[in-house]
Amino acid sequence: MSTHDAARGFDSLAVHAGQAPDETTGAVIPPIHVSTTYAQDGIGGLRGGYEYGRSGNPTRTALETQIAALEGGARALSFASGLAGEDALLRAALVPGDEVLLGNDVYGGTYRLLARVLGPWGVKLRVVDMSDLDAVTAAIEERAPKMVWVETPSNPMLRITDIAGLARLGHAAGSIVVVDNTFASPALQRPLSLGADVVVHSATKYLGGHSDVVGGALAFADAALAEKVQFLQFAAGAVSGPFDAYLTTRGIKTLAVRMQRHSSNAQAVAEHLLAHDRVAKVYYPGLPTHPGHALAAAQMSGFGGIVSLELADGAAARRFAESTRLFTLAESLGGVESLVNYPDAMTHASVRGTELAVPETIVRLSVGIESVDDLIADVEQALAAL
Repeated sequence: MSTHDAARGFDSLAVHAGQAPDETTGAVIPPIHVSTTYAQDGIGGLRGGYEYGRSGNPTRTALETQIAALEGGARALSFASGLAGEDALLRAALVPGDEVLLGNDVYGGTYRLLARVLGPWGVKLRVVDMSDLDAVTAAIEERAPKMVWVETPSNPMLRITDIAGLARLGHAAGSIVVVDNTFASPALQRPLSLGADVVVHSATKYLGGHSDVVGGALAFADAALAEKVQFLQFAAGAVSGPFDAYLTTRGIKTLAVRMQRHSSNAQAVAEHLLAHDRVAKVYYPGLPTHPGHALAAAQMSGFGGIVSLELADGAAARRFAESTRLFTLAESLGGVESLVNYPDAMTHASVRGTELAVPETIVRLSVGIESVDDLIADVEQALAAL
């Protein structure tokens, strides 16, 4: 039995899935295949199914094998970015006139893609609070959508949605249920095992984990849907390059231990903020005061590395975001370094004035793996500056 075949637990799969030693040299790390084309043994005689870099690449295949194993999917696909993956999924699964029921707290780019790119193509959009299953039930009963799309934990308000309950509602209506698992990662949550049809990742975030690669991924419960999406990926070309795929694979190998540290650090930061008199509210599912705490504890193995906080007003929120020293003011999240973000003017500027608008009082922290005492000292001095 090979090392790959012996891997069963999540931590082992993260290290070994798709990573069998090179057959020729025994290299423990498979080589990065940069070739754009592949020699054929006679016309149509493909070696391992590889023909041209857009249709397939061994380094990309290794990453897709790794992600499918971690999410428990029938198949996974790797894309040039998270939005490239979302676009391929939406265009493969929908036709003009179809409707998407979208959570009211999602990444601004997802809303922008649906409303401003696919909307003119004819895709319809409705928004609902996915953490309220009664509201979801009412929306589905009013009109069954072709697709139900949720982020849990959500971005940036950290709302928690009952994935199994949502899947039951969606499937009863004949809807495809999609879960953006970027915030939790498969190390903390596996939506396919709870009934979801597709899992979406911005691999730029926790999967890559080091803020040095842009990528996206989809994991599928149904291989037939994956086949449709792969055709569109091939036809439109939204593939990840070999070096990007390699960097993502390398990041995933430490995903389990990184998420443990992200979660423990974030818990400590959240608890510190909760006790601070200049903080109006703390959003973190690991806090017993969080309305989704019990559900998060039931469907997740940890609470993740994102903490959002509410301050007195927009001016205070901006001042805090610009006053941290160890937390770097920047877009994105999920890297080993801590970042601070002001969603209203940064990641979620595209949803200003919509149902997804983020209050001006909110600041989002992506808590990294640094020494937790240093992180707490940094938020403390930033709050003192208010």
